[in-house]
Amino acid sequence: MAASLLVATAPAASAVGAPEPVPTTASVETPAVHDDEAGGNADADDPAVWVHPKDSRRSLVVGTLKEAGLDVYGLDGRRLQHIEAPPAPGEGSEAGRFNNVDIVYGFELNGRATDLALVSDRGRDRLRAYAIDPAAAAAGRPPLTDVTAAGAGPVFAADEEEVDEQHTSYGLAAYTEDGDSYAVVSRRAETRMKLLKLKDENGSVSYTTEDTADLPGSFTLPDGKPWAPCTDPGEGAQVEGMAVDQEKQVLYAAQEDVGLWRIALDDGEFEAPSLFERVREYGVPWTYDEADEECVLDTENDPGYGGQNLSADAEGLTVYHAADGKGYVLASSQGDDTFAVFGRGERAPYLGSFRVTDGPDTDGVQQSDGATVLNVPLGKAFPKGALVTHDGEATPAEGEREGTDFKFVRWDRLAAAFPESLIVDTESFDPRDPD
Repeated sequence: MAASLLVATAPAASAVGAPEPVPTTASVETPAVHDDEAGGNADADDPAVWVHPKDSRRSLVVGTLKEAGLDVYGLDGRRLQHIEAPPAPGEGSEAGRFNNVDIVYGFELNGRATDLALVSDRGRDRLRAYAIDPAAAAAGRPPLTDVTAAGAGPVFAADEEEVDEQHTSYGLAAYTEDGDSYAVVSRRAETRMKLLKLKDENGSVSYTTEDTADLPGSFTLPDGKPWAPCTDPGEGAQVEGMAVDQEKQVLYAAQEDVGLWRIALDDGEFEAPSLFERVREYGVPWTYDEADEECVLDTENDPGYGGQNLSADAEGLTVYHAADGKGYVLASSQGDDTFAVFGRGERAPYLGSFRVTDGPDTDGVQQSDGATVLNVPLGKAFPKGALVTHDGEATPAEGEREGTDFKFVRWDRLAAAFPESLIVDTESFDPRDPD
């Protein structure tokens, strides 16, 4: 059922006098893709890491390319497989457009435990499921096979005509609870989220809606004035970046021009959300420039109700699981090309920020949409786990031809860069058994 949830808001975090974001570098990058006709309109967006059950060196990175579908990479960054997005079902209809991706481990498919790459198809308003073959991954062969049920319907739209309005499936986070697999999906240009339960339908993957929730689209500021974030006309304050704390059953969701929410998940239902971190632009007056089709912030009249650690858009979210409930929530601060680090827990304290800069092996990261982190050792290249992040400005550019890609960062090097080093956990989190 749809529900407008009660909202608890925490005081904005203070970072007065905080040090500059610490620099770190990536050691691996994927081939640049290009959002033009020659490049198949490929625009890298969101990554997920699948951990091989027997040999973690053979683990995979799956990355969405929007209109161009999916790419699958080895840990050396080389492309192993490309999957096209589905074509439009008819004239005037929208084709597939893959937005976000996450991994489901051990889904019971046709009587066998099967790992899945789960994708939000923004173009067709569906979830797409791809079975991952460990033997193929170990042999360097294409490892993904489409197992989406033919009858899987739109997630949000009532019919195909509404699908073409493109207020469709957007952000995605998957998790498992008591042996059941779920996906949280946000809706493009709306504040709505759905909680879906995956199901086996004659050897294919389908889904049913378990719960629906709406985050606020407007807010009352401490001075009593109403405020809503600037959006294009007819659109709401959307969520894209999401991640589930697999041990605590908590969803973290980034409402792009508002901030970060913490939402408990209980027996297939959303609990009340808490806004624990606001973007700097929260509460700032604005006007909409129709000629340039963009928001213009009136920063001279900023009332000072925003946070200090994120510049809109707040984007990719990911959870670093460590032993004894410790660990971190990482958030992409797209507006200033940094990443903020918060502790796990109800208050999620701010711990610092970092930036992926140019290094000897790769260029830096700008305008990151999506990221994923894990502490599982992934061979000699990533002995203490890795952070994989989207880079919205891959360089060097080919003349006027801009590119995007994914960057792989060693977690131990990133953790050591902080003045007080972050945890480099000695007890690996098992994504197949998060409890």
